Amino acid sequence: DWRYYAEHVRQAKFNFDENEMKPYFSLDSVTGAVFDVSNKLYGLKYVLREDIAAYHPDVNTYEVRRTKKGREGNDEDEIVAIFLHDNYARKNKSSGAWMSEFRTQTKNLAANTDPIEAIPIVCNNNNFSKGKDNTLLSFDDGVTLFHEMGHGHHGMLSDCHYEYLASTNVLKDFVELPSQLMEHWLSEPIVLKEHAKHYETGEPIPDELLQRFKSAELFNEGFATIEYTACAMLDIALHSLLEYCDDFDLAKFEQDYL
Repeated sequence: DWRYYAEHVRQAKFNFDENEMKPYFSLDSVTGAVFDVSNKLYGLKYVLREDIAAYHPDVNTYEVRRTKKGREGNDEDEIVAIFLHDNYARKNKSSGAWMSEFRTQTKNLAANTDPIEAIPIVCNNNNFSKGKDNTLLSFDDGVTLFHEMGHGHHGMLSDCHYEYLASTNVLKDFVELPSQLMEHWLSEPIVLKEHAKHYETGEPIPDELLQRFKSAELFNEGFATIEYTACAMLDIALHSLLEYCDDFDLAKFEQDYL
């Protein structure tokens, strides 16, 4: 009930409906935006390889490359990773969004091993509903795509000797840092004005719509903060119990605690 009425309050107070944003957030536009930000931040270039067959026709395969200085000071192009973008929901695919790897970066290779074996193969998975001609995303969907690319960067830019320490094999309180940082780039005005374009007309998102979006961006954050804080405190309380009785009532425990 809260979320239903909160959305009505947001529309009345800020004259903003999230559906107004969708025509400017086609999957192609948001993908172009995340690749552009990736290039500007890390110098990565994504080359679509239609000649490489993936595990499903909907999956796009990219060769990720970067220019570096060679020994003689000249620019050299190097392959950094193979990146698979699996964006659409389909039967038997797990729900949610996640980053996974078919091969983790490593330098711990046997002698005479093909150097390509050190190159990571990273896959970002989403579950967007595939449109007939265009797939339009909500702003939150776009944030999810950017978030997962943060994890993708973690895997693609890994530079470790041992696979055990590479990529997202880090402390649990750090693993979300690259993704949390990356997701905030989508809301930057410079990114929105360059890439949020109407899927039919190509017109950039209007300043007036951006202003209403920005005004409503933090609406309901108080409720959201209390909600996840309460969940965290309840989780700590549950894990602090030394023992559980046979008739332990989780619902009653939650009610009494909160």
